[in-house]
Amino acid sequence: MGGPPAAIPPGAIRVEGSEQQAKLVSQPTPVYPAQARQAGISGAVHLSVLIAKDGTVQDIDVISGHPSLVPASIDAVRKWVYQQTLLNGEPVEVVTSVTVNFQVAGQ
Repeated sequence: MGGPPAAIPPGAIRVEGSEQQAKLVSQPTPVYPAQARQAGISGAVHLSVLIAKDGTVQDIDVISGHPSLVPASIDAVRKWVYQQTLLNGEPVEVVTSVTVNFQVAGQ
């Protein structure tokens, strides 16, 4: 955790998180961990994500985030689905960054 973003696999391209966000087709919301909510833990979890040619999430590396929030972030992002990314008309794998925010109500 806290390391550099994952290396880009051969044939994959890196796409900015904000640009890839526009291609989200399905984005289930993470479940806020009850213990973290009760403890008032909030913040952002930053992930590096490998998206397959078919738009499904294939691999997730944690860049940073509170340990109590990381598992819920990974569980949710693993279910996200993106539109295919095409390069010269051919689908390609994409490495992008994802930020999952947790905010305790009233903070």
